[in-house]
Amino acid sequence: MEAFFQSVLPQADPNPIVLAGSPWPILTILALYLVFVLKLGRIFMEHRKPYDLRRVLMVYNLFQIAYNGLYFGGIVYYLFYKQICNLRCLETFPQGHEHKQVERVFHAAYLINKVIDLMDTVFFILRKSYKQVTFLHIYHHVLVVFAGFALTRTYGTGGHLNILALLNTMVHVMMYFYYFLSSQYPSIKGNIWWKKYITLAQLFQFTLILGYGIYVLFFSPNCGVPVGLIYVTMLQSVIFIYLFATFYFHAYLRPAKSPINNRKSEVKQS
Repeated sequence: MEAFFQSVLPQADPNPIVLAGSPWPILTILALYLVFVLKLGRIFMEHRKPYDLRRVLMVYNLFQIAYNGLYFGGIVYYLFYKQICNLRCLETFPQGHEHKQVERVFHAAYLINKVIDLMDTVFFILRKSYKQVTFLHIYHHVLVVFAGFALTRTYGTGGHLNILALLNTMVHVMMYFYYFLSSQYPSIKGNIWWKKYITLAQLFQFTLILGYGIYVLFFSPNCGVPVGLIYVTMLQSVIFIYLFATFYFHAYLRPAKSPINNRKSEVKQS
């Protein structure tokens, strides 16, 4: 089995970071996650009241705000202030490079955080907030974790993936701040006017990633970033743009039916 994984996902780094070596930890985590959120979690909660997780969520959301905020600040510091990379062509540092360990630490921290993000869905299940456990939500979490592992294993750390991490952590600071407010102050949840801008920020994020991939592909012909990696990030950006745009349309743009129209609809069906 290890030989199969090595042929499908060859290991680029002889000293892989945590969770980027053997595929079994990531596959086990994702299997347990899917079994719980799709089946066992709902069975477990079937005859139970929703758990009051306000204190747990307060700690979790504040932790995520701090984690993503520090990560974002660190990437900005090294990319734009220290300028340790060529922004026109973000290649992974070779072994022995003076900044290689910094790159590895940041990349490991990002991959670990994507696994921690899976707890979002677990909390939804324990609170019986099933309407939030959508296809987009589950697809996004599973893909980000597995793609993070697969790309890290076959490509290495840092490099082109820094752009994705930079934008993603910026959006997650906004998202977890909203989660914090809505979980701690339920009375104002419906009055957080900037909620829709989180989705717009996610759309902006994937549009920038797509645009950056196009730029590297067509305007940096001598860049050493594997073309396959660029195409993968561009393809996933297109998929996520479609999914988040569809969600935004249905959640914020499609006019809600008025009570009168709802009653007419019920009469027609009866």
